Amino acid sequence: MYQIQNPILTGFNPDPSLCRQGEDYYIATSTFEWFPGVRIYHSRDLKHWSLVSCPLDRVSMLDMKGNPDSGGIWAPCLSYADGLFWLLYTDVKVVDSPWKNGRNYLVTAPSIEGPWSEPISMGNGGFDPSLFHDDDGRKYYIYRPWGPRHHSDPHCTIVLQEYFPQRQALSPERKTLFTGTALRYTEGAHLYRQGGYYYLMVAEGGTSYEHAVVVLRSRTIDGPYELHPDVTMMTSWHLPENPLQKSGHGSLLETHTGEWYMAYLTSRPQRLPGVPLLASGGRGYCSLGRETGIARIYWRDDWPWVEGGKQAAVTVAGPQMKEQEAVVEACWCDDFDSAVLNPHLQTLRIPFDEQLGSLTVRKGFLRLYGNDSLISTFTQSTVARRWQHFAFRAETCMQFSPQHFQQSAGLTCYYNTKNWTYCFVDREEGVGRTLKITQLDRNVPSWPLHETPVLVPEDVETVWLRVDVEPLHYGYSYSFDGEHWQPIPLRFESWKLSDDYIAGRGFFTGAFVGLHCEDISGDGCYADFDYFSYQPAAEQ
Repeated sequence: MYQIQNPILTGFNPDPSLCRQGEDYYIATSTFEWFPGVRIYHSRDLKHWSLVSCPLDRVSMLDMKGNPDSGGIWAPCLSYADGLFWLLYTDVKVVDSPWKNGRNYLVTAPSIEGPWSEPISMGNGGFDPSLFHDDDGRKYYIYRPWGPRHHSDPHCTIVLQEYFPQRQALSPERKTLFTGTALRYTEGAHLYRQGGYYYLMVAEGGTSYEHAVVVLRSRTIDGPYELHPDVTMMTSWHLPENPLQKSGHGSLLETHTGEWYMAYLTSRPQRLPGVPLLASGGRGYCSLGRETGIARIYWRDDWPWVEGGKQAAVTVAGPQMKEQEAVVEACWCDDFDSAVLNPHLQTLRIPFDEQLGSLTVRKGFLRLYGNDSLISTFTQSTVARRWQHFAFRAETCMQFSPQHFQQSAGLTCYYNTKNWTYCFVDREEGVGRTLKITQLDRNVPSWPLHETPVLVPEDVETVWLRVDVEPLHYGYSYSFDGEHWQPIPLRFESWKLSDDYIAGRGFFTGAFVGLHCEDISGDGCYADFDYFSYQPAAEQ
């Protein structure tokens, strides 16, 4: 039996929904404001996973222009029944308010690669929708309602409605299945049937360090449901030193070999030297965001239990399957030779189209057209990929001829519109092209190089940029010939690009590194990027 190392999906990959079709296994994860929406990974051994589908890839399925930070896709649910894949998702339109406002949809496809159907509206009164396919062929829609009645109490209700696929309609009758434990923040519900019971699995405690998986069971689908003897089936809250924290939001599955596993959300905090673990109620800073782990499950007294204890484990025993050969990418690099955007890359809120850029107008280059700045929730020309390692180097080279200070292009380390750094080239009147850095820290701007910018010689056509990220800090460098590099003498805190640092609740993504071009003058500009590489450090 081989061993599985957690997390199985590194970097920002939260809210896993685990699904099986025969001997093929899939996990769907949340993408929030990043486009295309939902990422689906495939495995045949539960250990090695590869990205196979980004289904919400057109505006008719997902229109997020103007969506707030950490809006967009929350907690998709992927299932397989009747020869189809079924994908439920929420597009959250309001975040910073007493209650969230989202739109729920259902799409289907005969294959995980698609084609995916146009979305069916499933109502706007809640989020974290799930679809349960019962043994008798009936289907049920489970979700967490959220509206004005719920704003004064932390949202503890799970509701069930029958779904009629022939009519593409929900029954108007709603049945309350559960109103939460003392942990509250009940969400992420899934239904399962095993033996003589229906099992309701929910996330509770909020999606930070008190996060947990809670399970209930009932002889009938509409209850009453009784709580698991241990109440919390999984949590790491009781173990502050555990390397995997925030563990919750589980999704259960029986393998084709008759074994049981659960995918769950987890994070790996970086602890700051000299700062107590419980300072400010936290246990560190998770710049890689919320990731996906897996746990082995056993059954006792008709209840599911996590092998080895309820806390998340770094190493888990694999199933009785043949371990697949791992495909190891020592260094990821996109030379922009394809006519379509690399699936590791995403854009913010809107698809990569002729408004944002082109991969064909200049062969072997990514051309980005200048649009909104990094603070915008509308039309940003940003193409980025996740941080998946605590230490890595990202690098690019570009050709760019700005006409004034409102046109810029370069490399960014980005969390959301209010938290980022940006190393870029622009043009100063009477000076010429300059290399600068801007930082936005909890929406407070700073311009550390604007008094003493780096001058870009007029005979230099190409500028190389890189960022070296370490567990707690990162810094930018530049080159005018691609061989001789000059570090910029500024250090930024890696841990600030994390849910834990961002002020207040309601931010759920992770750090990205990417390419950006902006022009808020309206005069028009573009930057051509020759390549974009991501090299993990040797030791992780």
